[in-house]
Amino acid sequence: MAVRKFKPTTPGQRHKVIGTYEEITARVPEKSLVFGKKSSGGRNNEGKMTMRYIGGGHKKIIRIVDFKRNKDGVPAVVKTIEYDPNRSARIALLFYADGEKRYIIAPNGLQVGATLMSGETAAPEIGNALPLQNIPVGTVIHNIELRPGQGAALVRSAGNFAQLTSREGKYCVIKLPSGEVRQILSTCKATIGSVGNSDHGLESSGKAGRSRWMGRRPRNRGVVMNPVDHPMGGGEGRASGGHPRSRKGLYAKGLKTRAPKKQSSKYIIERRKK
Repeated sequence: MAVRKFKPTTPGQRHKVIGTYEEITARVPEKSLVFGKKSSGGRNNEGKMTMRYIGGGHKKIIRIVDFKRNKDGVPAVVKTIEYDPNRSARIALLFYADGEKRYIIAPNGLQVGATLMSGETAAPEIGNALPLQNIPVGTVIHNIELRPGQGAALVRSAGNFAQLTSREGKYCVIKLPSGEVRQILSTCKATIGSVGNSDHGLESSGKAGRSRWMGRRPRNRGVVMNPVDHPMGGGEGRASGGHPRSRKGLYAKGLKTRAPKKQSSKYIIERRKK
């Protein structure tokens, strides 16, 4: 995966940096694994805007991605690596030996033609999904479950990876991309390797129109509004707006919003870096 820059022939091209898409092998998704995506434009069932700055955008198709990897012991061959407009990572189409087809998040280094497995008997190789108790300590992993059989919830976006650092009883200690260190049940599944499309963070849209294609409308800052519209609005000239806060008046920088008695806090060994 690499990125490409453009000659500044237009203002939009000047700062544009996008991926090369060289790893993508198919342009049309598998028809049996897709359905149309409905967009709300930020409106509820009464037509009232409940989420601002949403609307427009290109029509999208949802690809059904298998986050559970519950076809244990059945080998699967990677047929294609595809683009998915609903996520930053690429997806891979698997053809299982029993004829079933499924999409998975494509890990870094996965090639078309590779054979993948899932389950306790699977080898700890790139793309294979197995319980944390069967993964060697120090292995780089992604697509981690929080509850057995629930499906992957952690480490799913482009370029991300976690590391299995140690074991404590029936729990494994995982270091997450945020820097947080936490315990996860050893029976939860994870996939070996890091998520592909690692250069996604280097991309730059180059112009406002690309945000509109993604369904993001212009977002005006609270500090330029009037006092009636936002707590940070008003003032003579370019006033700073005071302490950063939301439209509802909640502090936006530094206010702890995590519930103090949240059930999962006891599994967190070290909080994420500030």
